[in-house]
Amino acid sequence: MYRESSVSRTSQSVDREAEWYVAYTRSRHEKRVAELLQRKSIELFLPLYEAVHQWKNGRARVQLPLFPGYVFVHIPYSDRLRVLEIPGVVYLVGSAGRAAQIPEQELDVMRRTVDSGLCAEPYPYLCIGQRIRIRTGPLAGAEGILIRKKQNFRLVLSVDLIMRSIIVDVEGSDVEGICGSIRPSSLQQMFSN
Repeated sequence: MYRESSVSRTSQSVDREAEWYVAYTRSRHEKRVAELLQRKSIELFLPLYEAVHQWKNGRARVQLPLFPGYVFVHIPYSDRLRVLEIPGVVYLVGSAGRAAQIPEQELDVMRRTVDSGLCAEPYPYLCIGQRIRIRTGPLAGAEGILIRKKQNFRLVLSVDLIMRSIIVDVEGSDVEGICGSIRPSSLQQMFSN
Protein backbone atom coordinates (compact mmCIF):
# COMPACT_ATOMS: atom_id res chain seq x y z
CA MET A 1 0.00 0.00 0.00
CA TYR A 2 1.19 3.57 -0.60
CA ARG A 3 2.20 5.96 2.16
CA GLU A 4 -0.84 8.21 2.14
CA SER A 5 0.51 10.95 4.35
CA SER A 6 3.85 11.52 2.67
CA VAL A 7 5.63 11.44 -0.64
CA SER A 8 5.77 8.06 -2.34
CA ARG A 9 9.13 7.80 -4.09
CA THR A 10 8.94 4.85 -6.41
CA SER A 11 12.10 5.28 -8.46
CA GLN A 12 15.68 5.40 -7.22
CA SER A 13 16.66 8.47 -9.23
CA VAL A 14 14.41 11.49 -9.47
CA ASP A 15 13.93 12.78 -13.02
CA ARG A 16 15.60 16.20 -13.24
CA GLU A 17 12.91 17.47 -15.58
CA ALA A 18 10.16 16.39 -13.20
CA GLU A 19 8.08 19.10 -11.56
CA TRP A 20 5.15 19.00 -9.15
CA TYR A 21 1.67 19.29 -10.67
CA VAL A 22 -1.80 18.98 -9.17
CA ALA A 23 -4.25 16.37 -10.46
CA TYR A 24 -7.91 17.19 -9.90
CA THR A 25 -9.89 14.02 -9.15
CA ARG A 26 -13.50 12.95 -9.11
CA SER A 27 -15.17 13.52 -5.77
CA ARG A 28 -13.91 11.12 -3.08
CA HIS A 29 -11.52 9.33 -5.44
CA GLU A 30 -8.24 10.72 -4.08
CA LYS A 31 -7.06 7.53 -2.34
CA ARG A 32 -7.98 5.31 -5.30
CA VAL A 33 -6.19 7.66 -7.71
CA ALA A 34 -3.12 7.64 -5.42
CA GLU A 35 -3.12 3.85 -5.38
CA LEU A 36 -3.32 3.68 -9.19
CA LEU A 37 -0.58 6.31 -9.57
CA GLN A 38 1.67 4.29 -7.31
CA ARG A 39 1.04 1.18 -9.38
CA LYS A 40 2.24 3.13 -12.43
CA SER A 41 5.39 4.18 -10.51
CA ILE A 42 4.42 7.84 -10.50
CA GLU A 43 5.70 9.83 -7.54
CA LEU A 44 2.81 11.37 -5.60
CA PHE A 45 1.84 13.24 -2.48
CA LEU A 46 -1.57 12.79 -0.88
CA PRO A 47 -1.63 14.56 2.51
CA LEU A 48 -4.22 13.13 4.90
CA TYR A 49 -5.60 14.01 8.30
CA GLU A 50 -7.55 11.95 10.80
CA ALA A 51 -11.16 12.79 11.68
CA VAL A 52 -13.87 11.12 13.71
CA HIS A 53 -17.12 10.50 11.82
CA GLN A 54 -20.44 9.55 13.36
CA TRP A 55 -22.56 6.97 11.56
CA LYS A 56 -25.72 5.10 12.57
CA ASN A 57 -23.68 2.15 13.86
CA GLY A 58 -21.17 4.26 15.83
CA ARG A 59 -18.13 6.44 15.55
CA ALA A 60 -15.05 5.71 13.48
CA ARG A 61 -11.68 7.35 12.85
CA VAL A 62 -11.12 7.95 9.15
CA GLN A 63 -8.24 9.29 7.06
CA LEU A 64 -9.40 12.12 4.80
CA PRO A 65 -7.50 14.25 2.25
CA LEU A 66 -6.29 17.64 3.48
CA PHE A 67 -7.05 18.92 -0.03
CA PRO A 68 -10.29 17.20 -1.10
CA GLY A 69 -10.32 16.51 -4.83
CA TYR A 70 -6.56 16.88 -5.36
CA VAL A 71 -3.48 14.65 -5.58
CA PHE A 72 0.01 16.09 -6.16
CA VAL A 73 2.16 14.34 -8.79
CA HIS A 74 5.88 14.68 -9.60
CA ILE A 75 6.35 14.10 -13.31
CA PRO A 76 8.07 15.52 -16.36
CA TYR A 77 5.56 17.60 -18.31
CA SER A 78 5.82 15.11 -21.18
CA ASP A 79 4.40 12.35 -18.91
CA ARG A 80 1.13 14.16 -18.15
CA LEU A 81 -0.85 11.70 -20.29
CA ARG A 82 0.18 8.85 -17.94
CA VAL A 83 -1.58 10.74 -15.14
CA LEU A 84 -4.62 11.71 -17.20
CA GLU A 85 -5.19 8.04 -18.15
CA ILE A 86 -5.73 7.10 -14.50
CA PRO A 87 -9.43 6.42 -13.82
CA GLY A 88 -10.71 9.13 -11.50
CA VAL A 89 -8.31 11.88 -12.69
CA VAL A 90 -10.30 14.68 -14.31
CA TYR A 91 -7.49 17.06 -15.34
CA LEU A 92 -4.19 18.62 -14.32
CA VAL A 93 -4.72 22.05 -12.77
CA GLY A 94 -3.52 24.96 -14.87
CA SER A 95 -4.66 27.60 -17.29
CA ALA A 96 -4.93 28.07 -21.03
CA GLY A 97 -4.84 24.31 -21.54
CA ARG A 98 -1.42 23.88 -19.91
CA ALA A 99 -0.79 22.27 -16.52
CA ALA A 100 0.79 24.69 -14.04
CA GLN A 101 3.70 23.72 -11.82
CA ILE A 102 3.27 24.06 -8.09
CA PRO A 103 6.11 25.90 -6.32
CA GLU A 104 8.41 23.43 -4.55
CA GLN A 105 8.44 25.56 -1.37
CA GLU A 106 4.62 25.34 -1.02
CA LEU A 107 4.71 21.58 -1.34
CA ASP A 108 7.69 21.32 1.01
CA VAL A 109 5.76 23.15 3.75
CA MET A 110 2.82 20.75 3.30
CA ARG A 111 5.16 17.74 3.49
CA ARG A 112 6.82 19.04 6.66
CA THR A 113 3.41 19.74 8.21
CA VAL A 114 2.18 16.19 7.59
CA ASP A 115 5.49 14.51 8.49
CA SER A 116 5.81 16.47 11.75
CA GLY A 117 2.55 15.06 13.08
CA LEU A 118 1.11 18.51 13.76
CA CYS A 119 -2.66 18.66 13.98
CA ALA A 120 -3.78 19.92 10.55
CA GLU A 121 -7.19 20.07 8.89
CA PRO A 122 -8.72 21.70 5.79
CA TYR A 123 -9.59 25.37 6.06
CA PRO A 124 -11.24 27.90 3.71
CA TYR A 125 -8.76 29.60 1.39
CA LEU A 126 -7.58 33.01 2.60
CA CYS A 127 -5.66 35.56 0.60
CA ILE A 128 -5.71 38.58 2.93
CA GLY A 129 -4.82 38.96 6.58
CA GLN A 130 -1.77 39.20 8.77
CA ARG A 131 1.04 37.15 7.27
CA ILE A 132 3.58 35.63 9.62
CA ARG A 133 6.63 33.36 9.39
CA ILE A 134 7.45 30.43 11.66
CA ARG A 135 10.88 30.94 13.28
CA THR A 136 11.49 27.55 14.90
CA GLY A 137 10.26 23.98 14.91
CA PRO A 138 9.31 21.61 12.10
CA LEU A 139 7.72 24.41 10.04
CA ALA A 140 10.61 26.89 10.35
CA GLY A 141 10.51 29.31 7.42
CA ALA A 142 6.89 28.55 6.50
CA GLU A 143 4.72 31.60 5.86
CA GLY A 144 0.99 31.86 6.32
CA ILE A 145 -1.83 33.80 7.91
CA LEU A 146 -2.10 33.87 11.70
CA ILE A 147 -5.47 33.31 13.35
CA ARG A 148 -6.20 33.33 17.05
CA LYS A 149 -8.92 31.03 18.37
CA LYS A 150 -9.53 31.50 22.09
CA GLN A 151 -6.10 30.95 23.69
CA ASN A 152 -4.59 29.08 20.72
CA PHE A 153 -2.75 30.34 17.67
CA ARG A 154 -3.32 28.71 14.32
CA LEU A 155 -1.50 29.16 11.03
CA VAL A 156 -3.36 29.01 7.72
CA LEU A 157 -1.12 27.50 5.01
CA SER A 158 -2.32 27.87 1.43
CA VAL A 159 -1.64 26.34 -1.97
CA ASP A 160 -2.38 29.31 -4.21
CA LEU A 161 -2.60 27.31 -7.45
CA ILE A 162 -5.65 25.36 -6.28
CA MET A 163 -6.92 28.03 -3.87
CA ARG A 164 -7.08 25.60 -0.94
CA SER A 165 -5.78 25.96 2.61
CA ILE A 166 -5.15 23.96 5.74
CA ILE A 167 -4.89 25.16 9.33
CA VAL A 168 -2.20 24.07 11.80
CA ASP A 169 -1.82 24.74 15.53
CA VAL A 170 1.34 26.75 16.32
CA GLU A 171 3.00 28.19 19.40
CA GLY A 172 2.82 31.98 19.60
CA SER A 173 6.48 32.14 20.57
CA ASP A 174 7.46 30.40 17.30
CA VAL A 175 6.12 33.11 14.97
CA GLU A 176 7.39 36.45 13.73
CA GLY A 177 5.78 39.15 11.62
CA ILE A 178 6.74 39.48 7.98
CA CYS A 179 8.19 42.90 7.18
CA GLY A 180 5.47 45.33 6.18
CA SER A 181 2.49 43.10 6.92
CA ILE A 182 2.33 43.26 10.71
CA ARG A 183 3.91 45.68 13.18
CA PRO A 184 6.03 44.04 15.92
CA SER A 185 3.97 45.87 18.57
CA SER A 186 0.76 44.42 17.12
CA LEU A 187 2.26 40.93 17.18
CA GLN A 188 3.33 41.34 20.83
CA GLN A 189 -0.15 42.60 21.73
CA MET A 190 -1.77 39.56 20.05
CA PHE A 191 0.42 37.22 22.10
CA SER A 192 -0.13 38.98 25.42
CA ASN A 193 -3.96 38.96 25.27
